[in-house]
Amino acid sequence: MNDRTINIKGNLISLRTPLVMGILNVTPDSFYAGSRKQTEAGIHSRITSILEEGGRIIDIGGYSSRPSAAEVTGKEEMLRVALAMQIMSKHYPEAIVSVDTFRADVARRSVEIYGAAVINDISGGELDAGMFETVAALRVPYILMHMRGTPKTMQQHTTYDDLIVDIRKYFADKIYKLELLGVNDIILDPGFGFSKTTAQNFELIRRLDEFAIFELPLLAGVSRKSMIYKTLGISPDDSLNGTTVMNTVALLKGADILRVHDVKEAVEAVRLIEQYSQKNDASCGCTSE
Repeated sequence: MNDRTINIKGNLISLRTPLVMGILNVTPDSFYAGSRKQTEAGIHSRITSILEEGGRIIDIGGYSSRPSAAEVTGKEEMLRVALAMQIMSKHYPEAIVSVDTFRADVARRSVEIYGAAVINDISGGELDAGMFETVAALRVPYILMHMRGTPKTMQQHTTYDDLIVDIRKYFADKIYKLELLGVNDIILDPGFGFSKTTAQNFELIRRLDEFAIFELPLLAGVSRKSMIYKTLGISPDDSLNGTTVMNTVALLKGADILRVHDVKEAVEAVRLIEQYSQKNDASCGCTSE
């Protein structure tokens, strides 16, 4: 049984039932249009939807990481994040907020000024040398993702000796450095779609349970990604069904957190897989048909 927890502002949040993290992109160019919100009304509506549909964490991003996205200055990224955080603070002060940034200064200000509870870094500290020390000083959970290169160059770095072994080596090195600095809550994200081909993404989800060796929470972010829509020959807009399938596989393979655009469907997947995993069917309280 999974008894892992994460410490959110002094409260231990259980991962016995996987959590759903809803995506809020305060950007004009994230790959899935449904996640982009830039007006106060749009941001407020998206936050409300995430929480009402059962999302436990809201992941705010002010910098799109898709390969062809425009460069964004740290100042502009912070302005975008700040707008969303101010709305959160005004309307939903108790909600758990993660900030998706690879910049240490944005991470610091998001936590110290605006009350963010988690830092989600796609670069694993590679794009800002000060990130590890910053999250250690902030004493917040840190989502450590695997990526090679930058968002613009990552798909040029897809050669591995053994995909899973190489990612595990990457994590082992990063975890060692973070723990030396006193970072206690580390969440692993193997980085679906980052520095990986479609075939490698499917290998990654097939072997996701091999990251259990670290005994750390595991996040899966497959929502509407190219591994789904390219395989099916559709668009991100038509990828909800495929996303639910891949989220279900991720849960069966040990994912503790699902990072998603579609919260309601992910929450339903969690509930069904939780029931499926029950050893005592009589505990369901359900009636057969």
